Amino acid sequence: MSAVTTAESAAHAPRFALRFDLLRPVFYALAALLLVLVVLPLGWLAYYAAVDKAGSPTLANFTALVTDATLRKPFLLALGMALSVGVLSCVIATPLAWLVARTDLPGRRVVRALVTASFVTPPFLGAIAWEILAAPNSGLINVVWRYTTGAQQYESLVNIYTFTGLVFAIACYTFPYVFTLVANGLDKVPSDLEDASSILGARAWTTLRRVTLPLVLPAMLAGSLIAILQALTMFGSPAILALPAGFHVITTKIWSLFQFPPKPGLAAAASLPLLLITIALLQGKSWILGRKGYTVLGGKSGVPRMTHMGKWKPLGIAFAFGVVTLTVLLPYAALVKTSLTKNVAEPLTWSTLTLHHYNFVFFEFSATKLAMYNTFVLGIATATIGTVVALMCAYMVSRNPVRGARVLGALATAPVAIPGIVLGVGLFLTYSHPSLMLYGTLWILLIGFLTIEMPAGYQQMNAAFHGIHPELEEASRVLGASRLKTLWLITAPLLRTSVIATWCFVFIGTIRELSATILLTTANTKLVSVIIYDLNESGDLGAISVLGILLLVVSFTVVYIANKLWASSNSTA
Repeated sequence: MSAVTTAESAAHAPRFALRFDLLRPVFYALAALLLVLVVLPLGWLAYYAAVDKAGSPTLANFTALVTDATLRKPFLLALGMALSVGVLSCVIATPLAWLVARTDLPGRRVVRALVTASFVTPPFLGAIAWEILAAPNSGLINVVWRYTTGAQQYESLVNIYTFTGLVFAIACYTFPYVFTLVANGLDKVPSDLEDASSILGARAWTTLRRVTLPLVLPAMLAGSLIAILQALTMFGSPAILALPAGFHVITTKIWSLFQFPPKPGLAAAASLPLLLITIALLQGKSWILGRKGYTVLGGKSGVPRMTHMGKWKPLGIAFAFGVVTLTVLLPYAALVKTSLTKNVAEPLTWSTLTLHHYNFVFFEFSATKLAMYNTFVLGIATATIGTVVALMCAYMVSRNPVRGARVLGALATAPVAIPGIVLGVGLFLTYSHPSLMLYGTLWILLIGFLTIEMPAGYQQMNAAFHGIHPELEEASRVLGASRLKTLWLITAPLLRTSVIATWCFVFIGTIRELSATILLTTANTKLVSVIIYDLNESGDLGAISVLGILLLVVSFTVVYIANKLWASSNSTA
């Protein structure tokens, strides 16, 4: 549908619009909603951190963070883990991004697609997959190694239950952040600069080292900061791998403070430094990406300069294949294999093939149906409400129809600085209060998911609004349509592909969330992600694999449908 036809349809639409513009009440409603989502839990978090059990002001909780070694050590371990993950993610992602973006490596598109699959895979599910592969006794890698070498029963080649194993498992699902930024940066590096270096006599390696890499260094640093942030605030993977290894990081320590006897004040105090570190990392990322690495003079630069690998091509193929194998192919294969055999260490043959775990999960396990219902209801509700709110906030900020509308942008993006476990603590303290009792219902989970996913939804919609010229909306206003009718009849249809993408992104983010969810669920409100975590504690890896495959199938199906709708919308636009 053309823009002219759309404007005409808005002009000839039935004139049932109210005579006054509703944008100001909508603005106040959005501001109130975002304040409730963001400020209220943080306010209760700060309150509980600064008072004792009797409600009197105290600094005892903050003093304990410094003096109590059981609290101080998890902070230090979390920082060391996060920094190690950032370095390892950069070491993996940077050469892989160069191979995919700047060389004639065969199968570059397949590698990109498989790296994207790491985004869809919940990190806690990846940790469980590596638990299946590299547990010291029953891990498939160790079983095969003992069988082929004749090693003793309790000898192991690899052990995922170590600090190093935890860093590796997390890096498998954080390196895509670095890869995406670096690959996009390499796509945008002007080939003219590299050509000039070659003309002046520099070898290919010298050009790469002294021209190309310095230009993408900001992307590498920003991606590494994101990887550090993801690792620092992650709960699922440390809970699955660090606790059996006998140590806590700060997210698992905060969770343990809610076990009996609960210490909510101490948990709130431990959450605030994590919140401040997160804000600092995000500011650092914004500062790095906001700096100008180079300026192109004289118009559009040439296409990216491709490097012919020649005799190094087998090495490049081996590296790329190794990365996607360790991060995607092996973990997925481990989940599928475990779901089809009774025991983890049992080989997959026709005689051992069984659907016992599928039958148990879908027909015998009583918690499955309720968890699936809760997960999909919350996923659909969060995606729908979140997309509508993000659409309205982005419209207000980009078009600024009401004075002060830009404050909505700050409120909508503020939750990106709140780690999931910190938000979970704040929501628990807020909505377990007798005057606001929502704990034990799906409502508290809906509030938590809306808060967590709001920044991503808003940023996508805000970027989409910048691609639509306001003149189309102004023409509709001249023809008598209200702002809201213009948004509904003209702007929203033009944004349909972005709306679809935002809905899918929020839905996938919701069904894979665990950090905040683990503190907010009860027996009647458990989700698939929490059931997977509970089953891991009981060691039922077969049922976990079935539920994990279910999550992956749903996620990839949503992505596939979104791509189809996107392609269909673009072809008919």
